[in-house]
Amino acid sequence: MAKKKEGRESGKKQDFTGECDLDGGFVSPIKTVRDLSLKNIQSLVTASRYFQSLIVLMVIGLFLRFYNLGFNSLWLDEASTYTISVKSFAGIWQVTASGEFNPPLFYWAEHVMLMLGNNEVILRFIPALLGVLTIPLFYLIGKEFLDRNAGIIAAAACTVSPFLIYYSQEARAYMMMLFFVALATIFFLRAMKSGSLIHWILFGVFSALAFWSHFYAFVMIAALVLYALIEWAPRIRTELANLRMLVAGIIVFVVLSLPLIIVTLQLFVLRTSSAPTYGIQGLGIILETFIQVAGMNDIAMYLLVALFIVGIIQAFRIGKNKGIFLVLITVLTFVISYILSFKMPMLPRYLIFLSIVFFLGIAVSYRVVYSLWNTRAVVYGFIILLFVISAPVLAGYYSGFSKEDWRGFSATLQQKTLPGDVVISVPGYISQPLDYYYSSTKAQTKEYGATTAADLDRVTTESGNHTIYYVVTGDISAADPAGDAVQWLKNNTTYVGSDATQLIYLFTRS
Repeated sequence: MAKKKEGRESGKKQDFTGECDLDGGFVSPIKTVRDLSLKNIQSLVTASRYFQSLIVLMVIGLFLRFYNLGFNSLWLDEASTYTISVKSFAGIWQVTASGEFNPPLFYWAEHVMLMLGNNEVILRFIPALLGVLTIPLFYLIGKEFLDRNAGIIAAAACTVSPFLIYYSQEARAYMMMLFFVALATIFFLRAMKSGSLIHWILFGVFSALAFWSHFYAFVMIAALVLYALIEWAPRIRTELANLRMLVAGIIVFVVLSLPLIIVTLQLFVLRTSSAPTYGIQGLGIILETFIQVAGMNDIAMYLLVALFIVGIIQAFRIGKNKGIFLVLITVLTFVISYILSFKMPMLPRYLIFLSIVFFLGIAVSYRVVYSLWNTRAVVYGFIILLFVISAPVLAGYYSGFSKEDWRGFSATLQQKTLPGDVVISVPGYISQPLDYYYSSTKAQTKEYGATTAADLDRVTTESGNHTIYYVVTGDISAADPAGDAVQWLKNNTTYVGSDATQLIYLFTRS
């Protein structure tokens, strides 16, 4: 009897499909919404290692994204978020239509949040919350793409990614875009399997929401549609019904995004009309994106990129279509970004949706190790590895400033200035983060903006004999690429000091 019992127990632990099963054969009683009951939920919580692991990851992700959420000052882009979000809903749309290079959805959401108060935590709350909610979406993507193990590893990568944590603590639309792109990807993968009209419609809806969050989401959406067309190309006649469903999803996207599409075309012409003065050009955008997505650490990049490549190879072994999915989205995104980098400013954060494909490829690579070492420890080992790789970067991230210290700088400036003094922001638009913390009314000073040497000459002359303070950041190189303003400052001012990060500089008239 003992031998039979031992055999049954070992049979429970072994997955005869050859795939690792952390649940030891447990089957979730919840298949649809109708199955939701206290008993079934309790069964899932107590018996499913995947569900338990996902809860733990979300708790950790919650802590990592909300810890010290208000520690860093708002920097230029975040201050711009505030400047736009305080406008009315119609005013926010007008700003977008007039040339703002970000869609209005995130600003609308921030407008609502500002009704609850006005501080760094309020402004960063939505990205932080969406950062946490994206963790289970990575799990579902991995599960749909391959299996639950790939899902939990991808979720772990999302949880501790310094790149995603950083943008979860920034009052910009990047995490909102990633959240909706992840939802669109889930329903895309489901639609490819089921051919269900509702799945294609939901793909269209969430794709539209992603596009309304950030223009660059269109690259991922286009890559997914192209993948579907490539997948069905050899059997287009037999897959005609599916093609119609895909077209239905595209129509939903176009209808929901039509006003924004018109504005986007106009803005694209405007933004590409002259060479970019900042950002990363050429192949540099590829390397820098890998560095940042992999955790802002060279060693981590080499290791994770190696796992990503192994994952792609393994994906081709599992099914050619899976390998094509990973390669197509990655290559297409980089090719488009490479070309556009010579036409408009290009930064790795615009490519944040690539973290889905990158972490998915890393997660798929577990199959290679599992084929050599048939134990559940492989899955847990991958999760631990991701935590260990991220730990040093996160320790540094939470131990000091990761953004310009406008709060501290403005407090110092408030102490230095006397009634009647003049403060000049160089370039002029950095007055946005400065004015969030510094009150010229309270200090009884006058504020001006200057970008070029001619601006500086004019404002300085108009200020007469008053004491002048020049607030300068590295943005001056992008705003005045000829360098005339920098030379003017060297010739006519004296250095006073900087903020704690040495990214904001204070000068006074010589």
